[in-house]
Amino acid sequence: MTIEKTAQESGAKTARKRGLRRIFGPNLFAVVISVAVAVLIRVFVFQSFFIPSGSMIPTLQVGDRIVVSKLAFDLGSVREGDIVVFRRPAADTVDPGIEDLVKRVIGLPGQTIWSSKGHVYINGKMLSEPYLPPGDLTYHLKRQTIPKGEYFLMGDNRGNSYDSRYFGPVPGSLFVGKVVLRFYPFSRFAVL
Repeated sequence: MTIEKTAQESGAKTARKRGLRRIFGPNLFAVVISVAVAVLIRVFVFQSFFIPSGSMIPTLQVGDRIVVSKLAFDLGSVREGDIVVFRRPAADTVDPGIEDLVKRVIGLPGQTIWSSKGHVYINGKMLSEPYLPPGDLTYHLKRQTIPKGEYFLMGDNRGNSYDSRYFGPVPGSLFVGKVVLRFYPFSRFAVL
């Protein structure tokens, strides 16, 4: 009787294991694959960020959530007007606790940039900046040539933006990616 009971218990355990494998096996595999794909997408393709300051008002408001394409610059070049997320440059000592910043590309490597009466000039031509909020644009940007491999970045809210005017041009190697989407709040959803 003990041998029969042990055989019956063993058979019941095996049947339960097979049943559990049938239920959880494919689902567990799907969950593992889904998590792996999500991690790979976040690391190599897209990442979301939260906007903590008003330096990019009106384009990006405090509390907005954005999506950044990490492949954008691998597949194409950086252009004037692109909004980028980048790692804090060493020369930015204002808030060492902040790792990533978001600004707009104003000047490209090799270009000469300066400002006069609140307007930015690139290689002698006034830059059209329809994204700027109305208001006082009195700031001084000394004439300089942007070094090779570096970009001049500024916030849209010029009176409240700590940017390349203070910490200098930013190496492209610090770029995380290009802002492609503002997805939250939903009322401000926009492809950028």
